[in-house]
Amino acid sequence: MAPLFGGAPRDGRQRATAFVRAVWADPAEEDVQWLATTATGGDVDHARWELRYARRALGLLAAQRDALDDRTGSLEARATTEAMAADPAVAVSAAALAERQFNDRLAAYRDALQQRSSESPGTRLGRVLLVFAGSVRAARGAGLQPAGELLGRYLDEANAALRQAFGEASLPEDRAPSTLAKPG
Repeated sequence: MAPLFGGAPRDGRQRATAFVRAVWADPAEEDVQWLATTATGGDVDHARWELRYARRALGLLAAQRDALDDRTGSLEARATTEAMAADPAVAVSAAALAERQFNDRLAAYRDALQQRSSESPGTRLGRVLLVFAGSVRAARGAGLQPAGELLGRYLDEANAALRQAFGEASLPEDRAPSTLAKPG
């Protein structure tokens, strides 16, 4: 395999692991309390897991969508799979269930980001969060805007972690990006 990001192939895996560590940080307690109050009927554990799944899914989607190198998304997916298998917050007997739940949410968040509508991506992401949290009512009401803002922040944080782990694009100011493509 060719070197990735100017280093050894292992460097790419280390960068992906660092990125996963950043997006796997537990959600802030005030975010958990807000979601518990708004959508989970006071179930703090459910709220915490929904926010964990959201952060992790948005991290993976940011890596697949916004990375400088096409291989970053697959590196991050592998690192996510490894992290899920070793997650101390998931009982061994519940690992398959946690994986299915994560994949369901990943697909829904991906669809929300790819959907074309008059709604903002944050609004669509917020609706997904609230529905998975168990409140279709909140997904139609006053909880939708704060949920969208929260997940918009999570996506921004994932992109910042992506840049931190893998670097930023550096383009000459005097040339359009399209002129840098090699003729093929």
